Amino acid sequence: MLSATSTAAAPWYVVPADKKWFTRLAVAATIYLTLEDLNPQFPAVSEIQKAAFADARKALESEKD
Repeated sequence: MLSATSTAAAPWYVVPADKKWFTRLAVAATIYLTLEDLNPQFPAVSEIQKAAFADARKALESEKD
């Protein structure tokens, strides 16, 4: 099943589950390395979008009162 469904975009990982601490370490390391390879970046926000966000924030905060 694993070899039939694992792809480069969505790989499966088999981690040992004998020791809970080691399982968590293996999963955390896999996630860390995957994110490092992806190199995620925050999206660029234009000045127009920043102004729209500021207006939306003001509108939401005024609804609290």
